[in-house]
Amino acid sequence: MQRSDVRRDDGTWVGLSLDVQDRHQPELGVFTVGPRLLVIQLSRPVLLAVVEEPLQGVDFWRTDDYRSFVPPLRADMGRALSGSTERWAHRFARYLSESPGGPLHEGRWLLSSESPLQRWRHAGTSHAEYWKSMLVEGHPDGYIDWYFHSTSWEVLPLRPMPGPGDSRVKAYRKQVREGTLPPVLLWWVSGLDCHLILDGHARLAAAIAESIEPPLLQLHRTVAREDLAARIDDAVGFYEHELARFAELRAVHGPTVPDGAASAGPQLVRVLHDLNTAEQPTWAWPLPGGEVRWRRIACEVTVGKNWPRGQEGA
Repeated sequence: MQRSDVRRDDGTWVGLSLDVQDRHQPELGVFTVGPRLLVIQLSRPVLLAVVEEPLQGVDFWRTDDYRSFVPPLRADMGRALSGSTERWAHRFARYLSESPGGPLHEGRWLLSSESPLQRWRHAGTSHAEYWKSMLVEGHPDGYIDWYFHSTSWEVLPLRPMPGPGDSRVKAYRKQVREGTLPPVLLWWVSGLDCHLILDGHARLAAAIAESIEPPLLQLHRTVAREDLAARIDDAVGFYEHELARFAELRAVHGPTVPDGAASAGPQLVRVLHDLNTAEQPTWAWPLPGGEVRWRRIACEVTVGKNWPRGQEGA
């Protein structure tokens, strides 16, 4: 896996680009059959989901089989890397590449410190209130409400969130107060239209308990490297077309018409930046065995409970 830093024109670090090759299928992946989804980690079902028709939300059932591929993060590591999201990104990239059970597969990814989650908090809302509202509740089953949460940036834990009295949360609360808390690692899954917590359930609980903004690293697919050249050519072609269009207008109406660079230039910069950062849909694979297998797994993990709601026999 090749890593490269992504920065803005002013040098501000945005994230870490991960170029993955020769990994055709992930060890933590999404499989689909019609409106039904199944997230599997190393052959273990960790999340079943059914997209509600019309597209208003997702019924899910979470098993207790998810295991983080990130080893326990010791307090001395937190102190050594504190204040450097960039260094944490490189550390998590190594775990994503080398530890079994992660979501990477061939293509180009971004591990970014910039998450839309951090932009949606309204003024006057405490960090604790905001993050509690963004967390999807329910265990083992629950509902991701696309209709109510129109921003669709909710966070779904892959295991139950620990309470403030949990020993790990207490330890992390101390790190919160010291300013050495490691980031929470999120994975945006387009089929669920929300984030899954890959690592840091206890760290997020500690940040909520202390009412601070948790440090985040968000993982998502971005434009594949083999598609970049064509996308760049399209963007440059549009820029040149706009300049030519304004030149024609200037020839007719005189120099009072701008040359177009003031509008087309910033747009070109935004497009080129988005090629390195914008979310691309999560890859999903057809579920071997199709709907029959999905139903069988659902029956096994839900132990005959009436799930999903309103879909008899599902």
